[in-house]
Amino acid sequence: MPPHNFRWRIVFLLFLITTINYVDRNVLSFSMLDDAFRKEMLGVPLSYTLTQADLDAFKIQYGWVDTAFKLAYALGFIMIGWLIDRLGTRKGLSFAIGLWSLAGVATAYVGSFRGLLGARFALGIGEAGNFPSSIKSIAEWFPKKERAFATGLFNAGTNVGIILTAALIPWMTLKYGWRMSFMTTGVLGFVVLVFWWLNYQKPEDHPKVSTRELRYIKQDNQPEEIEGRVTWWRLLRFRQTWALIVGKLMADPIWWFYLTWLPDFFNSSEALTQRLDLQNIGFPFMVIYIISDGGSIFFGWLSSRLMKMGWSLNRARKTTMLLCALCVVPIFFAAQTQNVYIATVLIAIAAAGHLGWSANVYTIASDLYPKSAVAMVTGIGGFSGAVGGALLAAVIGPIRVQWGYLPLFLLASFTYLIALLFIHLLIPKMKPVEM
Repeated sequence: MPPHNFRWRIVFLLFLITTINYVDRNVLSFSMLDDAFRKEMLGVPLSYTLTQADLDAFKIQYGWVDTAFKLAYALGFIMIGWLIDRLGTRKGLSFAIGLWSLAGVATAYVGSFRGLLGARFALGIGEAGNFPSSIKSIAEWFPKKERAFATGLFNAGTNVGIILTAALIPWMTLKYGWRMSFMTTGVLGFVVLVFWWLNYQKPEDHPKVSTRELRYIKQDNQPEEIEGRVTWWRLLRFRQTWALIVGKLMADPIWWFYLTWLPDFFNSSEALTQRLDLQNIGFPFMVIYIISDGGSIFFGWLSSRLMKMGWSLNRARKTTMLLCALCVVPIFFAAQTQNVYIATVLIAIAAAGHLGWSANVYTIASDLYPKSAVAMVTGIGGFSGAVGGALLAAVIGPIRVQWGYLPLFLLASFTYLIALLFIHLLIPKMKPVEM
């Protein structure tokens, strides 16, 4: 091991950015429980008493806003993945952070569903830059045997962001109003932008990286450049790209469902005997996302550990992904139990499985592609996941109103196992592409 480990500071920086990224996107999930927010979006006076028909209409409109965000997120992956591979990680992610922070602040000034849709669309474009940049950074700063663990660590920021949102936003909304919640979180994005710009460089250019650590980082001898021009159509010719697409297309919509609709599940599920509101909803979310953070770190560590023990890349990644998929299977019971604590634990285990899955699926890009194509490949995967999320978001509202949450949790239960089967059929052996 090298005497210095500066690369882990880069992981912390990515963790911090990812945390703010998820705070910004999840404020809306808690704001939707606020009566003042609901009334303003529906265009009724604050003195008006909302009926069940009003609430159902609100959820359907909210579903379309969420669809717009995910479609923008998909478009953002296509555009920003390409941009990052050309501008470089530092400039590309700086642009993305600035855009999503500006959109977050703008949300504080909307007064209708139309304005909310526009602000969320802009937010989706900007937030799409986080993961392509982060995965490319990991490829630049880590050898293959450490990438899944490093990815798991920074990916844990997703849950820390949700935990902070659950702990602070309900309180802030009740005390200062929903507009202040969006304003505060948007400003935090500009703060983290300054940290990123001042601290990030490639390892070969960074003054704090020792020669020995640089050799350790570069030990895989992965080619830095590709012969010829990298295009979407060229990348889509490889089965490895389609494996990443499947892994994101099938799993990401389930994660989006958790992020967007779990507050409503705990607030209005017909099965639960105890329903939660802004005053007491924070605790189950803290439990869910603390446990799932452990899943992100553990399953990222496990995959890397198995490789250090001599397991092949193929065996280590797929075995870990199978364990992650099995963690999700029992979640269907969360829609049937009357006990809020049992539901919380089942969802927490499933969320831990998802983050472990995500950490390993994301490494497919850095494991199998040259570094100069990593952001673009990650963008393709993220695009497919966001499209899947948008399609599911468009129907969640009507499904929720008509049949409740059971069909949605059943869908979540077996999606990961089916996705892993398709990935294995596409790439029986994980091998780097020859470009």
